[in-house]
Amino acid sequence: MLCVSSALPKTTLTVKPNPAYTGEKVTLTCSVGSDSSWNFQWYKDRNDNVVSKSVRHTITGDTLTISRAAESDQGPYWCEGNRVSRPTSSQPSDPVTLTVKALPTASVKIVTPQGLLYPGETVTLQCDISDYTDWTYRWFIDNQLLPSQTRKTITISLPDKAGQYKCVGRRRGRPQKSYHSFSLPIIVTALPKTTLTVKPNPAYTGEKVTLTCSTRSGSNWNYQWYKDWNYKVVTQSVRHTIRGETLTISRAAESDQGRYWCEGNRVSRPTSSQPSDPVTLTVIALPKTTLTVKPNPAYTGEKVTLTCSTRSGSNWNYQWYKDWNYKVVTQSVRHTIRGETLTISRAAESDQGRYWCEGNRVSRPTSSQPSDPVTLTVIALPTASVKIVTPQGLLYPGDRVTLQCDISDYTGWTYRWFRYNEELPIQTRKTITISLPDQAGQYQCVGRRRGRPQKSDHSFFLPIIITALPKTTLTVKPNPVFPGETVTLMCSVGSDSIWNYQWYKDRNDNVVSQSVRHTITGDTLTISRAAESDQGLYWCEGNRVSRPTSSQPSNAVSLKVKGELLCVFCHKDGHYLY
Repeated sequence: MLCVSSALPKTTLTVKPNPAYTGEKVTLTCSVGSDSSWNFQWYKDRNDNVVSKSVRHTITGDTLTISRAAESDQGPYWCEGNRVSRPTSSQPSDPVTLTVKALPTASVKIVTPQGLLYPGETVTLQCDISDYTDWTYRWFIDNQLLPSQTRKTITISLPDKAGQYKCVGRRRGRPQKSYHSFSLPIIVTALPKTTLTVKPNPAYTGEKVTLTCSTRSGSNWNYQWYKDWNYKVVTQSVRHTIRGETLTISRAAESDQGRYWCEGNRVSRPTSSQPSDPVTLTVIALPKTTLTVKPNPAYTGEKVTLTCSTRSGSNWNYQWYKDWNYKVVTQSVRHTIRGETLTISRAAESDQGRYWCEGNRVSRPTSSQPSDPVTLTVIALPTASVKIVTPQGLLYPGDRVTLQCDISDYTGWTYRWFRYNEELPIQTRKTITISLPDQAGQYQCVGRRRGRPQKSDHSFFLPIIITALPKTTLTVKPNPVFPGETVTLMCSVGSDSIWNYQWYKDRNDNVVSQSVRHTITGDTLTISRAAESDQGLYWCEGNRVSRPTSSQPSNAVSLKVKGELLCVFCHKDGHYLY
């Protein structure tokens, strides 16, 4: 009898998903052909390491299910079939290595602010997940889900929402979630305490009171000041100055009495402090000061005397103010303070304004009530101006010019004239006359009178500028000329045709006039039969009725007469020609 042995049937293993993420369900399926009567044995890593049922491992038929994959589940798996009928076993499957990847890690951090956290602050938290995208987020405070918070960042307000915060990510693709983050504690630090001091207290009316606010924690604090109620904030005013940690009441009044407290705030954190304990300020009335101002109104340049007096007691010194409480009038070139008097030696428009004074001394009460303000008015001096009366238009050499000094107001003026800042002592009238070109220059005037105002402002300078006379041009044709020829000398001043002309030869006093051979017509001098005596230097000059009445003389032109006149007689048609 012949016996033939057949190979055992082959087993196939599939693993899904592979790789798997921590916490995912993994299904391992074992099959032997199409026969379903097999039972299966599962192995991991070694032949003697049989996979058995556990809390996370379920074996049902041909399937091994790992309900929540862990890194310890990684490794090679294989399976083998067995049954009652022959063949009673199959070949083992080829091993399949299961890879289990860790889920992405989540972490919570504070985005803003950095450092300690204080009441009243808004804190931004951020959930960072180490890998992948398209996350939605779940947030927890003290292990309680915050259902409305699904974004990467959340904002919470302190102190109400302090606690332990953590987050986890969810997504549609694999992996579908991240690990839960560790809890981040949000701890609130108490605000620093503020202390208020008030000196002096009680204070007298008019005294300076200094309220100082201090916060022992850190620096760069600004302070908010309150009086009587939480919503009544003390702000800058004429008498209240806030600088740094100090509120200064420059002249305390009864209205300043009350309960004060302060609170620190700043740009850096913590941005505010706890409010100070309240301190009550008491203000007692002071003696009254009286101010007189003479003269008032004053004119620019006059001396003004301001006198301050306090009827109560003696040994007072006085402080002077103008326009604002913090604008103290001090000694200067024009301002002199002696005892109870402020003297303004030469009043200017800048001295206008509200003045008041206040007494102070060593003993208390150390100061008086301020005087009622007195407004000093400084009136500008009348204005002076210089104008040209005659002639009008451009000015030329030889002109006589009349200047006039006009003063805007009042009568009874005498006048002072200046040329180039030097006074013209003999000129005291409203108008003066000057000759050009010698007296050209910059002219200015000022008025004087006996009553107030006693003078005017100086006028602006008026420049007396001389315009050059128009230029004359001379042409001589022909030149040189032969004896007996006709010579034409033509004189012109620009394109203007209303000029008359004077002709000169060789010397300024040698005027060429009409003669048998010399004809002057308009702008032309004609020499009809030139002779040697006509040789020489010729020039001309224009003159007219309207201004300018004369021109500059032309450049001299030398006329030359040379040779002798040759006569050649020719006979033609019964006539002699030469």
